[in-house]
Amino acid sequence: MAVELIKNSITENTYFNRELSWLQFNARVLQEAGDKTVPLLERLRFLGIFSNNLDEFFKVRYATIKRIVDAGKGGRSALGGISAKELLEEITQTVIDQQATSLRILSKIRRELQKENIFIINETEVTAKQGAFISDYFIRKVSPALVTIMIGELEKFPSLKDSAAYLAVKMVMSKDDHTFESKNNYALIEIPKVIERFVVLPPNGDRQYIIILDDLIRHCLHNIFSIFKYESISAHMIKITRDAELDIDSDLSKSFIDKISKSVKDRSTGDPVRFVYDKNIEPTTLKFLMDKMGIDTTDSVIPGGRYHNRRDYMDFPSLGRNDLLYEKITPLHIAGLSLQGSLFDKISEKDYMLHAPYQTFSYVVKFLREAALDPHVRSIKITIYRLAQVSHIASSLINAVKNGKTVTVQIELQARFDEEANIGYAEQMQSEGVRLIFGVKGLKVHCKACLIERVEKDKLKRYAFISTGNFNESTARLYTDYTLFTSNPSICKEINKVFDFFEVNYKIKKYRHLIVSPHYTRNALYNLIETEIKNKKLGLPSGIKLKLNSLSDYKMIDKLYDASRAGVPIRLIVRGICCLVPGVKGMSENIQVISIVDKFLEHPRLFIFENNKDPKVYISSADFMGRNLDNRVEITCPIYDEGIRAELLDTFEICWSDNVKARIISAKQDNAYRKPNNGAVRSQFKLYEYYQNKLKQ
Repeated sequence: MAVELIKNSITENTYFNRELSWLQFNARVLQEAGDKTVPLLERLRFLGIFSNNLDEFFKVRYATIKRIVDAGKGGRSALGGISAKELLEEITQTVIDQQATSLRILSKIRRELQKENIFIINETEVTAKQGAFISDYFIRKVSPALVTIMIGELEKFPSLKDSAAYLAVKMVMSKDDHTFESKNNYALIEIPKVIERFVVLPPNGDRQYIIILDDLIRHCLHNIFSIFKYESISAHMIKITRDAELDIDSDLSKSFIDKISKSVKDRSTGDPVRFVYDKNIEPTTLKFLMDKMGIDTTDSVIPGGRYHNRRDYMDFPSLGRNDLLYEKITPLHIAGLSLQGSLFDKISEKDYMLHAPYQTFSYVVKFLREAALDPHVRSIKITIYRLAQVSHIASSLINAVKNGKTVTVQIELQARFDEEANIGYAEQMQSEGVRLIFGVKGLKVHCKACLIERVEKDKLKRYAFISTGNFNESTARLYTDYTLFTSNPSICKEINKVFDFFEVNYKIKKYRHLIVSPHYTRNALYNLIETEIKNKKLGLPSGIKLKLNSLSDYKMIDKLYDASRAGVPIRLIVRGICCLVPGVKGMSENIQVISIVDKFLEHPRLFIFENNKDPKVYISSADFMGRNLDNRVEITCPIYDEGIRAELLDTFEICWSDNVKARIISAKQDNAYRKPNNGAVRSQFKLYEYYQNKLKQ
């Protein structure tokens, strides 16, 4: 499926606009939902991911642009040559088009499901037997959880929850009912989140039936509004998305946790930035709602389908149909590193690399659990950005404190949309005696590092693991990430310097091995690129290979353009935002970019510089974005072990190879073209086979 090039998305053929590039990334997610080679139930889940991504985009990025407009600023230069107002309009039109595409894809998937004897029915298709089940289910489970608000006579419209789905109900009252002044009476029903969105009905032979909770409620409208006399009743979905920016209180008398907690609560009443409604809603009902809600011209008003919050499709029931799901993989062991013995003994001898989810995240948990029990361990220091809902990482750290270890946790309370969870963990760990650090003023701490100090033969020895991803058992099953285990004294000493910086951040440390944001990353990367340019001019082997989540920093892009003009071959794998325009003669003809969207979320950052046939290889928590380079604490770690370096080079080539499922990003097709699949093995399954072969060797 092709995605049309968005007008104005290239400024003087130099940069893609960041927001429009992100929308093209989400279009690639949507393409997975439309791809017949993807298992059918997984296609539904990609639809859910597409919708969830869009919700977060409006909460954060659209809201930011709207703030620029509201402040009376154009923002043209910062936005890549398009004014903020024009950008809002273009975003809205693009999203309307994408939503229409998503509805067409959903209709196709539902027809395919019917061929598999899976039927998603609405309230008009319910049989008598199903109706009895639904009525009982509604009375027992749904009705007690419903919040129903009569809004027809209210002077003040109720504040709608961010991203919650509501049924806007219109009742045309009977002529002999004079209870209400108006002929029409209106109500809002909040779709309860505590109940599964998809209700599995009793099967009929081989046929399986599902009704969406919205339709189950529609089926029971008379039960809800039986006290009213009406001639007709209808219900259409609406949803509000609010600005998710945190406005942190400056009150010095409050603790940082209290300030973040209040700001998170205030987010629920943030300014609306998007209003989505069922396009079949009656015009009079729509006008009534918009007038009451005060929707203005800078809000994104988007006509949608019958159902909103399609993110819930991420949790669509499997119904026991494993044949309609991706083949499950069992995470592998790391070659040469057993989970049975002591990890300290092995890591003291050499470095090891974990590549999740192909290899089991249990190594990280095992290492912390071993450290918690080991009488020789004196201290543990760790950065936390996002934790699992039930975190073995947190419990291991608390266990270490109970065993007399000194545990220091740098926890980022402003991790977007995980603030509330992190506050909860911070309070829990603090109550158990864990020493907490709440970062550096003005900087988010986004690096992923752990340092363990152990006494061996009366000397202090340090061990560490450093990662491209969060220490989160849940996402480690879904996100691809690298984690390096090492006892290299130089690396461990410099990780300790990073923790010292958290404590005394007016002193800027110096590093010989790690590249640390915000003080050194930009210039260090410039120098690495410049070396490749010099080598190319000297006729020496040169090249740059990068694997990133996002590439949006214009200065860094300009540096890559300089390398391209010098003839340096550059290959980029960029999952999300890519503001760089490849393949333009005289500017970027030596740059190729692909994007991989597949079963697992591509999350690692990997930097490879040819360096005259002596490759310099790094893993990093930082993308090539201004925030990562200049406004966050990030760590880019060199890989010194030759075996691991070779492994990382191999995995990059596997991801790049011609027969993988990838899309070329180009100036002409703006992230839209997929290489022909031709029954090719997906790169992520090829990576799994690669690690299986390493174990056999």
